[in-house]
Amino acid sequence: MPGVLYEKKGRIAYITINRPEAMNTMNREVWDGLAAAWVSVRDDPEVWVAIVTAAGDKAFSVGGDLREIGAAFAAAEKEGRPVSLPIPEVNPMRGLTVWKPFIAAVNGMALGGGLELALACDIRIASENASFGLPESKVGLIAGMGGTQRLARVVPLGVALQLMMTGDSINAAEAYRVGLVNKVVPSAELMSAAEALAKKLCDCAPLSVRAIKESACRGREMTLEEGLRLEQLLTRDLLQTADSKEGLKSFAEKRKPNYQGR
Repeated sequence: MPGVLYEKKGRIAYITINRPEAMNTMNREVWDGLAAAWVSVRDDPEVWVAIVTAAGDKAFSVGGDLREIGAAFAAAEKEGRPVSLPIPEVNPMRGLTVWKPFIAAVNGMALGGGLELALACDIRIASENASFGLPESKVGLIAGMGGTQRLARVVPLGVALQLMMTGDSINAAEAYRVGLVNKVVPSAELMSAAEALAKKLCDCAPLSVRAIKESACRGREMTLEEGLRLEQLLTRDLLQTADSKEGLKSFAEKRKPNYQGR
Protein backbone atom coordinates (compact mmCIF):
# COMPACT_ATOMS: atom_id res chain seq x y z
CA MET A 1 0.00 0.00 0.00
CA PRO A 2 1.24 3.52 -0.75
CA GLY A 3 2.43 5.70 2.11
CA VAL A 4 -0.22 8.31 1.30
CA LEU A 5 -3.73 7.60 0.05
CA TYR A 6 -5.58 10.15 -2.11
CA GLU A 7 -9.31 9.95 -2.74
CA LYS A 8 -11.99 12.31 -4.02
CA LYS A 9 -15.64 12.36 -2.99
CA GLY A 10 -17.53 15.10 -4.74
CA ARG A 11 -15.78 18.40 -4.06
CA ILE A 12 -13.71 17.01 -1.15
CA ALA A 13 -10.26 15.42 -1.41
CA TYR A 14 -9.11 13.03 1.31
CA ILE A 15 -5.37 12.82 2.01
CA THR A 16 -4.44 10.00 4.39
CA ILE A 17 -0.99 9.11 5.73
CA ASN A 18 -0.98 5.33 5.55
CA ARG A 19 1.71 3.93 7.84
CA PRO A 20 -0.25 3.03 10.99
CA GLU A 21 2.18 0.21 11.79
CA ALA A 22 4.92 2.86 12.13
CA MET A 23 2.78 5.50 13.94
CA ASN A 24 2.44 7.22 10.55
CA THR A 25 6.04 8.39 10.61
CA MET A 26 7.05 10.29 7.51
CA ASN A 27 9.58 8.58 5.26
CA ARG A 28 10.50 9.75 1.77
CA GLU A 29 7.50 7.93 0.29
CA VAL A 30 5.14 9.80 2.62
CA TRP A 31 6.80 13.15 1.92
CA ASP A 32 6.58 12.60 -1.83
CA GLY A 33 2.96 11.44 -1.49
CA LEU A 34 1.97 14.52 0.51
CA ALA A 35 3.62 16.82 -2.02
CA ALA A 36 1.83 15.06 -4.88
CA ALA A 37 -1.50 15.27 -3.02
CA TRP A 38 -1.11 19.02 -2.41
CA VAL A 39 -0.40 19.54 -6.11
CA SER A 40 -3.44 17.44 -7.04
CA VAL A 41 -5.67 19.58 -4.83
CA ARG A 42 -4.17 22.74 -6.27
CA ASP A 43 -4.57 21.71 -9.90
CA ASP A 44 -7.93 19.92 -9.85
CA PRO A 45 -10.79 22.39 -10.46
CA GLU A 46 -13.29 19.84 -9.12
CA VAL A 47 -11.67 19.84 -5.66
CA TRP A 48 -12.72 22.71 -3.42
CA VAL A 49 -11.65 21.45 0.04
CA ALA A 50 -9.15 18.87 1.35
CA ILE A 51 -9.20 16.83 4.56
CA VAL A 52 -5.82 15.59 5.84
CA THR A 53 -5.78 12.68 8.28
CA ALA A 54 -4.00 9.39 8.98
CA ALA A 55 -4.77 5.69 9.17
CA GLY A 56 -5.42 4.12 12.55
CA ASP A 57 -6.47 5.80 15.79
CA LYS A 58 -3.18 6.21 17.68
CA ALA A 59 -1.21 8.71 15.66
CA PHE A 60 -1.78 11.43 13.11
CA SER A 61 2.01 11.30 12.73
CA VAL A 62 4.86 11.23 15.22
CA GLY A 63 7.18 12.95 12.75
CA GLY A 64 10.06 11.87 10.58
CA ASP A 65 11.13 8.26 10.13
CA LEU A 66 14.13 8.08 12.48
CA ARG A 67 15.58 5.04 10.73
CA GLU A 68 15.65 6.89 7.43
CA ILE A 69 17.00 10.03 9.06
CA GLY A 70 19.66 8.01 10.87
CA ALA A 71 20.73 6.43 7.60
CA ALA A 72 21.02 9.90 6.04
CA PHE A 73 23.24 11.03 8.93
CA ALA A 74 25.43 7.93 8.64
CA ALA A 75 25.83 8.31 4.87
CA ALA A 76 26.74 11.99 5.20
CA GLU A 77 29.30 11.26 7.88
CA LYS A 78 30.84 8.44 5.84
CA GLU A 79 31.08 10.63 2.74
CA GLY A 80 32.32 13.67 4.64
CA ARG A 81 29.54 15.98 3.49
CA PRO A 82 26.90 18.10 5.30
CA VAL A 83 23.82 16.25 6.47
CA SER A 84 20.62 16.72 4.46
CA LEU A 85 17.30 15.25 5.49
CA PRO A 86 15.42 12.90 3.12
CA ILE A 87 12.67 15.44 2.50
CA PRO A 88 11.74 16.98 -0.87
CA GLU A 89 12.70 20.64 -1.00
CA VAL A 90 9.20 21.66 -2.12
CA ASN A 91 6.56 20.19 0.18
CA PRO A 92 3.30 21.14 1.94
CA MET A 93 5.21 22.85 4.75
CA ARG A 94 7.49 24.85 2.48
CA GLY A 95 7.05 26.04 -1.10
CA LEU A 96 3.66 24.49 -1.90
CA THR A 97 1.19 27.32 -1.39
CA VAL A 98 -2.40 26.34 -2.18
CA TRP A 99 -5.23 28.79 -1.53
CA LYS A 100 -7.90 26.09 -1.28
CA PRO A 101 -8.77 25.25 2.37
CA PHE A 102 -7.19 22.27 4.12
CA ILE A 103 -8.71 20.71 7.24
CA ALA A 104 -6.51 18.57 9.49
CA ALA A 105 -8.44 15.77 11.20
CA VAL A 106 -5.94 14.89 13.93
CA ASN A 107 -6.61 11.35 15.08
CA GLY A 108 -4.02 10.81 17.83
CA MET A 109 -0.46 11.99 18.41
CA ALA A 110 0.78 14.87 16.24
CA LEU A 111 4.43 15.26 17.11
CA GLY A 112 7.32 16.89 15.28
CA GLY A 113 6.61 16.78 11.58
CA GLY A 114 3.10 15.57 12.37
CA LEU A 115 2.28 18.81 14.17
CA GLU A 116 4.05 20.78 11.45
CA LEU A 117 1.78 19.14 8.87
CA ALA A 118 -1.29 20.00 10.94
CA LEU A 119 -0.03 23.58 11.21
CA ALA A 120 0.33 23.72 7.42
CA CYS A 121 -3.43 23.13 7.25
CA ASP A 122 -5.90 25.96 7.81
CA ILE A 123 -8.29 24.44 10.34
CA ARG A 124 -7.54 21.69 12.85
CA ILE A 125 -10.11 19.35 14.40
CA ALA A 126 -8.79 16.92 17.01
CA SER A 127 -10.02 13.68 18.50
CA GLU A 128 -10.14 13.57 22.29
CA ASN A 129 -7.09 11.28 22.38
CA ALA A 130 -4.95 13.63 20.28
CA SER A 131 -1.77 15.21 21.62
CA PHE A 132 0.55 17.82 20.18
CA GLY A 133 4.23 18.61 20.55
CA LEU A 134 7.50 19.60 18.91
CA PRO A 135 10.12 17.45 20.71
CA GLU A 136 13.05 18.33 18.44
CA SER A 137 14.95 20.23 21.17
CA LYS A 138 15.32 16.94 23.05
CA VAL A 139 17.39 15.45 20.21
CA GLY A 140 19.48 18.49 19.29
CA LEU A 141 17.29 19.82 16.49
CA ILE A 142 14.57 22.41 15.92
CA ALA A 143 11.19 22.05 14.24
CA GLY A 144 12.64 23.00 10.88
CA MET A 145 9.68 22.28 8.61
CA GLY A 146 7.70 25.36 9.56
CA GLY A 147 7.19 24.56 13.23
CA THR A 148 9.13 27.48 14.70
CA GLN A 149 7.34 29.88 12.36
CA ARG A 150 3.76 28.63 12.22
CA LEU A 151 3.23 27.62 15.85
CA ALA A 152 4.14 31.12 17.04
CA ARG A 153 1.60 32.54 14.59
CA VAL A 154 -1.21 30.27 15.79
CA VAL A 155 -0.81 30.35 19.59
CA PRO A 156 0.59 33.04 21.91
CA LEU A 157 4.36 33.41 21.59
CA GLY A 158 5.03 32.37 25.17
CA VAL A 159 3.04 29.18 24.73
CA ALA A 160 4.83 28.38 21.46
CA LEU A 161 8.27 29.01 22.95
CA GLN A 162 7.57 26.84 26.00
CA LEU A 163 6.37 23.96 23.83
CA MET A 164 9.32 24.20 21.46
CA MET A 165 12.03 24.81 24.05
CA THR A 166 10.93 22.07 26.45
CA GLY A 167 9.77 19.62 23.79
CA ASP A 168 6.77 18.84 25.98
CA SER A 169 3.39 17.74 24.58
CA ILE A 170 -0.11 18.97 25.37
CA ASN A 171 -3.39 17.11 25.16
CA ALA A 172 -6.36 17.97 22.96
CA ALA A 173 -8.18 19.96 25.66
CA GLU A 174 -5.15 22.17 26.26
CA ALA A 175 -4.58 22.53 22.51
CA TYR A 176 -8.15 23.83 22.21
CA ARG A 177 -7.68 26.19 25.16
CA VAL A 178 -4.60 27.85 23.63
CA GLY A 179 -6.14 28.04 20.15
CA LEU A 180 -4.06 25.36 18.43
CA VAL A 181 -7.16 23.42 17.36
CA ASN A 182 -10.60 24.68 16.40
CA LYS A 183 -12.62 21.82 17.86
CA VAL A 184 -12.25 18.61 19.89
CA VAL A 185 -14.62 15.69 19.31
CA PRO A 186 -14.83 12.01 20.34
CA SER A 187 -12.62 9.80 18.17
CA ALA A 188 -15.61 8.13 16.54
CA GLU A 189 -16.93 11.52 15.40
CA LEU A 190 -13.70 12.97 14.03
CA MET A 191 -14.19 12.34 10.32
CA SER A 192 -17.87 13.22 10.38
CA ALA A 193 -16.99 16.53 12.05
CA ALA A 194 -14.29 17.23 9.45
CA GLU A 195 -16.65 16.30 6.61
CA ALA A 196 -19.43 18.50 8.01
CA LEU A 197 -17.07 21.46 8.01
CA ALA A 198 -15.78 20.62 4.53
CA LYS A 199 -19.34 20.47 3.19
CA LYS A 200 -20.14 23.81 4.83
CA LEU A 201 -17.13 25.31 3.05
CA CYS A 202 -18.31 23.75 -0.22
CA ASP A 203 -21.64 25.55 0.17
CA CYS A 204 -19.79 28.86 0.01
CA ALA A 205 -18.40 30.48 -3.13
CA PRO A 206 -15.07 28.67 -3.68
CA LEU A 207 -13.30 31.68 -5.18
CA SER A 208 -14.35 33.74 -2.17
CA VAL A 209 -13.04 31.10 0.24
CA ARG A 210 -9.68 31.05 -1.56
CA ALA A 211 -9.48 34.84 -1.68
CA ILE A 212 -10.18 35.00 2.06
CA LYS A 213 -7.34 32.56 2.75
CA GLU A 214 -4.96 34.43 0.46
CA SER A 215 -5.87 37.83 1.90
CA ALA A 216 -5.54 36.70 5.51
CA CYS A 217 -2.33 34.69 5.04
CA ARG A 218 -0.50 37.13 2.80
CA GLY A 219 -1.80 40.11 4.73
CA ARG A 220 -0.30 38.76 7.94
CA GLU A 221 3.15 39.49 6.51
CA MET A 222 2.20 43.03 5.38
CA THR A 223 1.56 46.37 6.98
CA LEU A 224 -2.10 47.18 7.53
CA GLU A 225 -2.02 49.58 4.59
CA GLU A 226 -0.54 46.94 2.30
CA GLY A 227 -3.02 44.34 3.54
CA LEU A 228 -5.96 46.63 2.87
CA ARG A 229 -4.65 47.20 -0.65
CA LEU A 230 -4.41 43.45 -1.22
CA GLU A 231 -7.96 43.03 0.09
CA GLN A 232 -9.18 45.73 -2.30
CA LEU A 233 -7.50 44.05 -5.29
CA LEU A 234 -8.94 40.63 -4.43
CA THR A 235 -12.41 42.15 -3.97
CA ARG A 236 -12.16 43.84 -7.37
CA ASP A 237 -11.22 40.55 -9.02
CA LEU A 238 -14.04 38.65 -7.30
CA LEU A 239 -16.62 41.16 -8.51
CA GLN A 240 -15.80 40.13 -12.09
CA THR A 241 -16.49 36.41 -11.51
CA ALA A 242 -19.58 34.46 -12.49
CA ASP A 243 -19.84 33.16 -8.92
CA SER A 244 -20.10 36.69 -7.55
CA LYS A 245 -22.92 37.45 -9.92
CA GLU A 246 -24.59 34.15 -9.05
CA GLY A 247 -24.29 34.83 -5.33
CA LEU A 248 -25.96 38.22 -5.56
CA LYS A 249 -28.63 36.93 -7.95
CA SER A 250 -29.49 33.91 -5.80
CA PHE A 251 -29.77 36.13 -2.73
CA ALA A 252 -32.21 38.41 -4.52
CA GLU A 253 -34.19 35.40 -5.75
CA LYS A 254 -34.14 33.74 -2.31
CA ARG A 255 -32.68 30.46 -3.56
CA LYS A 256 -29.55 28.39 -2.94
CA PRO A 257 -26.65 29.57 -5.15
CA ASN A 258 -25.15 27.29 -7.77
CA TYR A 259 -21.45 28.08 -7.60
CA GLN A 260 -19.11 26.78 -10.30
CA GLY A 261 -15.75 28.17 -9.25
CA ARG A 262 -15.62 30.62 -12.16
